[in-house]
Amino acid sequence: MNTALQVAEELDAVVAGFLLCVRGQRGELSPTAAAILGRLARVGPAREVDLATYACISQPAMSTLVARLCDQGLVRRERDPADRRAVVLSATPDGARLVDCRRAERAARLAPSVAALPEQDLRAIAAAMPALNRLIGELRRSRPQPEDAR
Repeated sequence: MNTALQVAEELDAVVAGFLLCVRGQRGELSPTAAAILGRLARVGPAREVDLATYACISQPAMSTLVARLCDQGLVRRERDPADRRAVVLSATPDGARLVDCRRAERAARLAPSVAALPEQDLRAIAAAMPALNRLIGELRRSRPQPEDAR
């Protein structure tokens, strides 16, 4: 039986290799910017501090990232309807389209390789998805947060 450490080491190597193969073209959004834009498009408006916590980066780093996304017309700032003193961020229509386009491009790059796998491998990968999503949730809950992102 594999230990948690053995599985973690193998998963780390697999994920690193996978990311190298599916990484986007140069000049695209950084992985953190893409993750933040994707979350805003998928989940909806959020406060900057919550996004910093989600991405596990400092508040100043998130402010810089958000300013860049706003300058690119991908994210907009709005008053929080629940607390008019606060600001929430949301994906613009252009930002949401970019998220959809990037997702479709990645899927199109992946599909031929996935289709080339034996049926047994496809079933195994599909069966692992719920466990991998639970692992992502556990990682988000357990990782340390920067002091100024709390």
